Amino acid sequence: MARFNLLIPLLSLLLTVSVFIHPASAQLRRNYYANVCPNVESIVRNAVTQKFKQTFVTVPATIRLFFHDCWVKGCDASIIIASTATNTAEKDHPDNLSLAGDGFDTVIKAKAAVDANPNCKNKVSCADILAMAARDVIALAGGPSYDVELGRLDGLSSTASSVNGKLPQPGFNLNQLNAMFTANGLTQLDMIALSAAHTVGFSHCSKFANRIYSFSPKNPVDTTLNPQYANDLQTMCPRNVDPRIAINMDPNTPRIFDNVYFKNLQQGKGLFTSDQVLFTDRRSKPAVNVWANNSSAFQQAFISAITKMGRIGLKTAKNGNIRRDCSAFN
Repeated sequence: MARFNLLIPLLSLLLTVSVFIHPASAQLRRNYYANVCPNVESIVRNAVTQKFKQTFVTVPATIRLFFHDCWVKGCDASIIIASTATNTAEKDHPDNLSLAGDGFDTVIKAKAAVDANPNCKNKVSCADILAMAARDVIALAGGPSYDVELGRLDGLSSTASSVNGKLPQPGFNLNQLNAMFTANGLTQLDMIALSAAHTVGFSHCSKFANRIYSFSPKNPVDTTLNPQYANDLQTMCPRNVDPRIAINMDPNTPRIFDNVYFKNLQQGKGLFTSDQVLFTDRRSKPAVNVWANNSSAFQQAFISAITKMGRIGLKTAKNGNIRRDCSAFN
C-alpha cells in the first residue's frame, strides 16, 4: 500500500508543475491553424500512419527526433536541416548520427502531404509537423493520444557545435539528468516520465557495452543489472561486435508504448545507466514504483511532460519562419 499512497502527492505535484506556463508558450495554442489549414492534424496523421505501416521504426525514430530537436535550440526543426559544403548541421553531430532516417522521412512526407493542399501550402511549420508526428506515433504504438499545442516557427540556424553538451547521455546519474532538465524548465518528474520513451526503440551495443564488460576493475558487469539480463546482453552484444548492432531498449514489450519501462527498472532491466538510476536512486524510485503500477498516472505525467518540452526555445518572427523545405533554409 505504501507505493500507492505515494500516488496522491506525486499527482498533486504534477498538477502543480503542469499549470506553470513558460512565457514563450503564449504563442502556442490548440487549433492554431483552424483558419488557414483546418485539416492539418488529420493530414499529418494520415501521412504518419502510412509511414508507420511501412516500418515500426517510424515510432522510436520520430519520438527521438522530436526530443533531440527540442533539446538543442528549442523545438524549431533545426535538427532536420541538411549539412552543406559550408555548414555542418545539427543532424551530423556525433550525438545525432544514431537518429534513424525514418524519423526525418516521416516529417518530410507529412510536410509534402500538408503542402499538397492548396490552402495549407507553406503555412504550417516543420516544427509543428514534427510535434504532431511525435504525438501520432506514440498513439499508433498504443500510447496516449493528446492535444498538441501549435504555433511554432522553424529556426534559422543549425550547427553541429550547438549540440555540444545539450543532450542527455546514457551514463548520466540523477544529478546530471536533473540539471539538464532543469535548465530547460522541466522537473525531475518530467524527466522520469520522458525517460519512458525508451519503452520503444533500440540502442546500439556501443552505448552500453561498458555496463556489461568494463564497468569497473572490481565489477566488470554493472551490479545494478539483472544478472540474467546482463547475460542476455552479452549474448546479443559479444565483445568486439559491430558497434552498430542494435537491440531493443525494452526486452519485454518493445513495440508497445507502455509503463512496462518502469516494471523493467524494478527488475534491473534498464538498458542505460541513466535508465536504471531512476530506480536505484531513492529520490526518483517512488515515481518509478507508482508508474509501474498505474498506467493512467504515467500517461498523464507523460502528456504533461512532453507538452512542456514542446514549449522549449520557441522562435518568434525575428528568429523564425515557416520553411518551404524542412531540410533547407528558405
